[in-house]
Amino acid sequence: MAGVNGDRKGKKDDNGIGSAIDFVLSNAKLVLGVGGAAMLGIATLAVKRMYDRALSAPSSPTKATQSGKRSWEEPSWLGSSPRTLNRDMKQNVSRSLQTLPTSSNSFKPDYLRRAVGREGSTSKADLQRARLRLSLQEHLWAFFHERVAIPAEEQAMAKRAALDICAELRVFLHAKLPDMPLREMYLSGSLYDDLQVVTADHAQLMVPMILEKNLWSSIPGEDTIMNIPGFWLVRRENLEYFPRGSSYWDRCMVGGYLSPKSVLEVFEKLVAGSINWPAIGSVLDYIIRPVVPSETLTLEVQYETERRLYVDFLPLLVMEDGVSLIAKPHRLAAERHENLWRQSFRVAETAKLRALDQEDGGCRSACLKVAKAVCKLNPALTRLNASQLTNTILLLSEREGDWTQEALADRFTQLLRTLVGHLEAGMLPSALNQKVNLFCELTPHEIDELGYTLYCALSDPESLLRTV
Repeated sequence: MAGVNGDRKGKKDDNGIGSAIDFVLSNAKLVLGVGGAAMLGIATLAVKRMYDRALSAPSSPTKATQSGKRSWEEPSWLGSSPRTLNRDMKQNVSRSLQTLPTSSNSFKPDYLRRAVGREGSTSKADLQRARLRLSLQEHLWAFFHERVAIPAEEQAMAKRAALDICAELRVFLHAKLPDMPLREMYLSGSLYDDLQVVTADHAQLMVPMILEKNLWSSIPGEDTIMNIPGFWLVRRENLEYFPRGSSYWDRCMVGGYLSPKSVLEVFEKLVAGSINWPAIGSVLDYIIRPVVPSETLTLEVQYETERRLYVDFLPLLVMEDGVSLIAKPHRLAAERHENLWRQSFRVAETAKLRALDQEDGGCRSACLKVAKAVCKLNPALTRLNASQLTNTILLLSEREGDWTQEALADRFTQLLRTLVGHLEAGMLPSALNQKVNLFCELTPHEIDELGYTLYCALSDPESLLRTV
């Protein structure tokens, strides 16, 4: 009987801990506010994972799983003995929750927290924090010069290779399909905005399509049944007066809408199927091949022996209201999303970022390039793209005024903290259109892992530079 009561008591204690964690998470926003709740939620994720693993452990501590790893072994990051896991569970959970930041000051930049201290006093903690900040500042700029910045010569060679490919495609398309209504193709992307990092390995070849104004109209995604801001439908109009075939692009119409998938298929047959790239490559001294599979039509160009450049072939629509739409599908697109065109904010985002830096001589572009390099070189962060990082910095700029070169460490840490908050909320609004959620193409699992990785890095931002 005593044994039964003991088992019930143990289960009650276990359920009490789980309930306590759930209660803290569900009420965090009331106590800490949105920012504090975001930090607490990501941190508690680690505790809940540890706790769930402990409860699911088999009765025999030596029973091995099919993979050969013993099921009672906790993750290596936990740092405690596996044999004391169950015994110390409550104490570890309690200590973890107690040490999490809870005040609003905990989420302010370092220099603001230092300003909160007593006037005229310099404690050892303040001095140590200043030394750590200086160390991070030095490491960030060293990382920027050693790993982030691309030599001018390398950029020039990549641009030359991209220009050669653009010229070949222009000549071929004009000769093969002279009646296809296109404006002049041009090269674009971070390589041409001096925002590419680590290696000069990517360029975009924009292919502007010409649509008849009276035959086509654009519909924003939020006004459709799919309700996806940032994606648009392009509808065929006046079919009763101008029947199918009146527009060159009617051949790419699906269900009354211009289909970006069909447009890409037309160009893929031409670019990947009709052009003799081996022959052109031998003339240019390149090795050129289409990338398969690929979300868009992409060419891989190998030049200078070991250097590689990837050129995305992007059909582009510029509508009457100035909205730019590209034929790049929704990453999680189902069949019902196949007619959606993606709105491109890249040109406007980049212009706004540069304008802000020019106004105050700021470090926004440098901060962005460091963050892009970290995400590019860290496998756990590759799902964070340039647009998401750019918009986070633009949103930060609306409430943070100090973007001097000396503030890079503070702004970089603040960028990480802000990303954690947005990931916890599952929402990152575009700085140019608040309706657009830039996290809409991430799965819940990816959001969870990104938030956890960044939260762990908050206590030691330099670890992100050491892991690459």
